[in-house]
Amino acid sequence: MSTKLTIGKAINAGLRRSMEADPKVLIMGEDVGKLGGVFRVTDGLYKDFGADRVIDTPLAESGIIGTAIGMALRGYRPVCEIQFDGFFFPAANQTFTQLAKMRARSGGTLKMPVVLRIPYGGGIGAVEHHSESPEAYFAHTPGLRVVTVANAVDAYWMIQQAITSDDPVIFFEPKRRYYEKADVDTEPPLASAYRMDGARVARPGADITLLAYGPMVKTAIQAAEADTEHDIEVVDLRSLSPVDYATLNASVRRTGRLVITHEAPLSSGLGAEIAARVTQDCFYHLEAPVIRVAGFDTPYPPSRLEEHYLPDLDRVLDGVDRSFAF
Repeated sequence: MSTKLTIGKAINAGLRRSMEADPKVLIMGEDVGKLGGVFRVTDGLYKDFGADRVIDTPLAESGIIGTAIGMALRGYRPVCEIQFDGFFFPAANQTFTQLAKMRARSGGTLKMPVVLRIPYGGGIGAVEHHSESPEAYFAHTPGLRVVTVANAVDAYWMIQQAITSDDPVIFFEPKRRYYEKADVDTEPPLASAYRMDGARVARPGADITLLAYGPMVKTAIQAAEADTEHDIEVVDLRSLSPVDYATLNASVRRTGRLVITHEAPLSSGLGAEIAARVTQDCFYHLEAPVIRVAGFDTPYPPSRLEEHYLPDLDRVLDGVDRSFAF
C-alpha cells in the first residue's frame, strides 16, 4: 500500500511498526512522549504504547545513552532521540568509550542494539548547537554504524533496519527536509530494496559523479537537473560508516570524475576520507582530482548568514565546472 508521507511521518510510521513487531523496542528522549518530540517525529506513540515504552527523560543526554546501554544489555532495543545535533556532546563519553566498544570488548558475545536518532544540519534559521553536522566524529569511531536518510522511503525502511541491528546505529535525520513528501510503499516485500548499508544511484548520468548524503541529496539532484551541459550522476551515500565503496567506485569508473558535497566543514570531514579512498581505488579512471563542496571551516554562523554558509546550487555547479576545467 502506497501512502504519501513526509520524512518525519515516515520515521514515525517506521518506529510504530517496529514497536508493534517487538515489545522490547522502546523510545527514550527529552519530550518524546506527551509532546511527541520537538519536531513531532514521535507524535502519537506515547498515547498508543504508554509511558513504559515511550519515555520522557530528564534533560541529560549522558543519562539517556547510559541508561540505553544498560537496557540493551538486558535485551531491550532502545531508540534514543537527541533533540538537536549539538546537544549530543554531553553523552560523548558514553557513546564513544562504551556504546561503540562493548561488542568488540566482549568478543561479540554482547549485543548492543541501540539507535541514536539525531536531527542534524542547517537550514531552519537556528543558531549553533541546533544546525551543525557532526557526522565525522561518529564515522571516525569504529563500532558505530552511521546512516542518514534523504527521502521518506528510506526513512521508513532504514529506521526499521536500524532497530533490528545488533550493532549501535547513529541515525542522522536532515531536519530541514523533515516535511518533504514522497509516496512510501509500506508492504513488507519491498524492505529488501532499501539497504541501510548501501548507497543508491539517485539519478543516473554519464559525465560526472556527484556524491551527496542527507540534506544535500536534494540540492545535488537540483544541480544535475539545472546543468544542461553535463550529464550528472547523483549518488546518495546513505551509509556514512561503513561506506558502500563498491557502488561509489563503480560510478566513478564510469564517469571519470567525482564531486563530493556535504554541509559539514570542509577540512578533515567525511568528504576528505572518501576523496582519498576513491583516489586510491580509482586512480587510473579519474580524469580530474576529486572536488569537495562543503561548509566553511568556521563555527556555524548566525541564522542570517547560514544561506551563505551552506553549500547551495551555485556552489555545487561551480564544483562541477572546476572538475571539467582539468
